[in-house]
Amino acid sequence: MSALKPVQVGLLGLGTVGAGTLAVLRRNAGEITRRAGRGIEVVHASARTLDKPRATPTAGIRLSADPRAVVDDPGVEIVAELIGGLDPAYELVMRAIANGKHVVTANKYLIALRGNEIFAAARAAGVTVAFEAAVAGGIPVIKTVREALAGNRVEWLAGIINGTCNYILTAMREEGREFGAALSEAQALGYAEADPAFDIDGIDAAHKLTILAAIAFGVPLQFDKVYVEGISAITRDDVLYAEQLGYRIKHLGFARDTGAGIELRVHPTLVPQRRLIANVDGVMNAVLVHGDAVGPVLMYGAGAGAEPTASAVVADLVDVVRALTTDPGNRVPHLAFQPDALADAPVLAMDAVCSACYMRLFAVDRPGVLADITRILADRNISIEAIWQKEPAEGAGTVPIILLTHRVEERAINDAIDRIEALDAVCGAVMRIRLEELS
Repeated sequence: MSALKPVQVGLLGLGTVGAGTLAVLRRNAGEITRRAGRGIEVVHASARTLDKPRATPTAGIRLSADPRAVVDDPGVEIVAELIGGLDPAYELVMRAIANGKHVVTANKYLIALRGNEIFAAARAAGVTVAFEAAVAGGIPVIKTVREALAGNRVEWLAGIINGTCNYILTAMREEGREFGAALSEAQALGYAEADPAFDIDGIDAAHKLTILAAIAFGVPLQFDKVYVEGISAITRDDVLYAEQLGYRIKHLGFARDTGAGIELRVHPTLVPQRRLIANVDGVMNAVLVHGDAVGPVLMYGAGAGAEPTASAVVADLVDVVRALTTDPGNRVPHLAFQPDALADAPVLAMDAVCSACYMRLFAVDRPGVLADITRILADRNISIEAIWQKEPAEGAGTVPIILLTHRVEERAINDAIDRIEALDAVCGAVMRIRLEELS
C-alpha cells in the first residue's frame, strides 16, 4: 500500500451524484488506492443544507454552505463539481483552475457550452479537467473514444444518450401508451423531471452529442450548431407502424464526418430492429461508434443514477491522481486531439444532410391522391422504398398513408413535404421521422 499522503478532494454538491461519489470512494477505498497509487479522500464539501440527514455519512468532512470555501481551500488538490447547471458552476470551475486545482465534473451543460474556454484556462494553468461522467453516466464512452480508439478515424457515431426519452419510447411500444401517458409514468417513477422539457425536447442529448463529436472528430465544442428535435410529436401509431415495417423509433444523437463537413443532429430515428442499439430499452443508454479500423463498437449501460455516475466520477479522480506528477504537455488532451491540431471542419447545415425518411400523412380516400403525392416526390428525385395505405378508422373520412424513402437531401424532402401538405386532399401536417440503417 502506498505510503504517500492521500490526495485531498473537495466536493461541490452532496446531492444524488455527490453522495454516490462519497459512498463509492469509501466502500472501495482499498481498491482505489491500489489503482491510483495513493488514497483519495474527500476533506471538504459544499451543500445547500448543512444539517440535512444524509444516507452517506459525512463525518470527518468539513461542510460549507458556500462552495467558494471549498474551491479556495488550500488543502484541496482536486475539485469535483457535481452541482450541475451553468451558473455558478462555470465561475466555480474557473476559480478552481485559477487556484491551480484539478477539476472533475459530471456537468454536460457546462462542458458543452463553456468547455472550450475551460480547457484553454486549464492548459494555461497546467491542470486537468476530467469529464467522463458528463456523457452516458457510468458508460466509459469518453475514455473509449479518446484513448482506446485513438488509432482509428471515427466515421460516425450514434447514441441513445437520454434515458428519459428512451423510457418513454419503450413504454409507448411495449405498453401501447400515447406520449402523454408514458411521460406521466416516467415522472411518477422519477425518470423525468416535473418540467421535462430539457429531456424530451432533446437539449440534454444535444449537450452530450456536442462533447462526443468533439472528441470523435477533433473539432471544437459547438453546441449552437447541433440540430435538435424532441419526441413529443411521436404518436403510438408511429411506433406501431415502425414496428410493423421492421424498425424501432429511438431518440438518437447522431454525428458523421462526411468529408464535406460534420453532421451534428439529435432527433427521433427509425432504426432496424436487428441492430443491437434498437433493442436498448427503458432508461438504459448506448453509444455506437464506427471506426475505420475497428468497425462498430457498442457501449451499453446505465446513463444516470447515483452510483453509475459516481463510477465515472471516481474513475476520473483516479486518472487525475495518476497524472499528478506528469508534465502537463504529456497528459491526454481534453478533447482527444492536441489543442493546436483541432480541425476547422464545418458543421453541415441541416438542409444539406442526407437520410432516409418515414412519412405519415392523412389523405382523402379518392382516386389520384397517391399519384399526386408520388409525382411530387418524383419531381424532386426522391425515391420511394415502400408505400402503405392503411385501412381507415370506422367513420373516418381520411386514410393514413405511410411512406419510406431512400436517402435524400433534407432540403429536397422539406420542399416535398411543403408541397404535399398544400394538396387539397391531404389533411394536416405530414409526420416525418428520419431513418438510419447504422450499417
